[in-house]
Amino acid sequence: MKLSVWTYEGPPHVGAMRVATGMTDLHYVLHAPQGDTYADLLFTMIERRDHRPPVTYTTFQARDLGSDTADLFKTACEDAYARFQPQAMIVGASCTAELIQDDPGGMAETMGMPIPVVPLELPSYQRKENFGCDETFFQLVKALAGPVEKTEAITANLIGPTALGFRHRDDITEVARHLEEMGIGVNVVAPMGATPEDLTRLGAAHFNVLMYPETAENAARWMERELGLPFTKTVPIGVGATRDFLKEVSDITGLPVQTDESRLRLPWYSASVDSTYLTGKRVFLFGDGTHVAAAARIAQDEMGFEVVGLGCYNREQARNIRRVAKDYGVEATITDDYLEVEAAIEAAAPEMILGTQMERHIGKRLGIPCAVISAPVHVQDFPARYAPQMGFEGANVIFDTWVHPLVMGLEEHLLHMFREDFEFNDDAGPSHHAAHSPAQRPAEPAEEGGAAPRPAAPDSPRDISTQEEGPAGVGGIEIVWRPAAEKELKKIPFFVRGKAKRNTEAFARERGVAEIDVDTLYEAKAHYAR
Repeated sequence: MKLSVWTYEGPPHVGAMRVATGMTDLHYVLHAPQGDTYADLLFTMIERRDHRPPVTYTTFQARDLGSDTADLFKTACEDAYARFQPQAMIVGASCTAELIQDDPGGMAETMGMPIPVVPLELPSYQRKENFGCDETFFQLVKALAGPVEKTEAITANLIGPTALGFRHRDDITEVARHLEEMGIGVNVVAPMGATPEDLTRLGAAHFNVLMYPETAENAARWMERELGLPFTKTVPIGVGATRDFLKEVSDITGLPVQTDESRLRLPWYSASVDSTYLTGKRVFLFGDGTHVAAAARIAQDEMGFEVVGLGCYNREQARNIRRVAKDYGVEATITDDYLEVEAAIEAAAPEMILGTQMERHIGKRLGIPCAVISAPVHVQDFPARYAPQMGFEGANVIFDTWVHPLVMGLEEHLLHMFREDFEFNDDAGPSHHAAHSPAQRPAEPAEEGGAAPRPAAPDSPRDISTQEEGPAGVGGIEIVWRPAAEKELKKIPFFVRGKAKRNTEAFARERGVAEIDVDTLYEAKAHYAR
């Protein structure tokens, strides 16, 4: 199993936990060694949930391996039922417990529990977290759902949202609002907010809205085949996709599209003069397949960006992402290695990254602004406010999220351009204070010949986007930047400055040049422009 500092997806049992934590009155008994309870923190600390996941761990220790660990599992199941009285249970093993082959599912079937017990077979060393979500929800639906009488009015199930999902809570509200405007009710939302009893009523709906293929496509296909429930294929992220989604719902139900577009803010800006600043911005996209495919369409068709690279980390979506990449004339990056993603971004030299929490870190290292569009995410992407990604309000949120880093980046670039100005240098006081004046600095010694001493020029700190630890030396040669060359380097926009610096240093090393002056900088520029 590959070990890394960062990982895009956890093991599949974390996906099962996402389903269990999103639901109510469902309990998960996880055969796992002591220490695997770390996953609780994902929900209580990062998602900021007000209760811990409904999971009972067997927490066997090394000394237990010499005895019967199966008894530990059976005892844990009995204790969990007695304490929590759930409507149903799911049982499985963590990646470590899988190695001892205790077969939790088989053991649970022999215990005669008075509630449905759904065994999970999650291959920890071949599959990952999103597969765990998809497979767990599928097994629950398969075990509990069945043919029932349809609701009198047209209703839909919203399927796919889970705990620890990227804006899933708010996406539910926004999609339900769009359906309500068309006169369509919501029968069941699952897994998030549903009970096992609710899953038995899934067949009463007239169709399913598949919100996230990563977490519910298997269940959607099973319900289409076994319960006669068609499901939507368009994920309503972005203005165009939301309109297509509503048209698809209309085709399924026969109801006319009715929606309030007055709350949209993106279209008027896209038609304005101000938006020309965004036109042609080069962006690189990476995340889960669903959000990357949707974001690529928004980037090119609705924001006027140029897609210079895209990819996903979940191999289940690789085929679709390769097809999307072909449409944009780029090669898809399919990998779960963040170092490969960083190398692809560095090679593409975009002006903006649309990615996950890990691409946010990559952007900081490369000096490129990043907006988060996909899980995995950190606590700041579980906002307390209403901030969906889907529907028309989601389009407004995406518009803000993407535009702000670029506009603030422009401001940063302007400040760098004028950093030698008497009013904007780093030692100047706040310009909105009437009596402000630049901080006084010691005067330089008088020049030879009796000339009056000159005030020292403001000594701006070295720009962090061009700073490296230690001398940039190779083969005993230490690369040194002359002050004039450093000053010229700072005139280059911050989002490509790092690449220009690296190229210039590589150019200097190849020619054995130890000191980079302005001439070297422009010679390197001409060399790489060929």
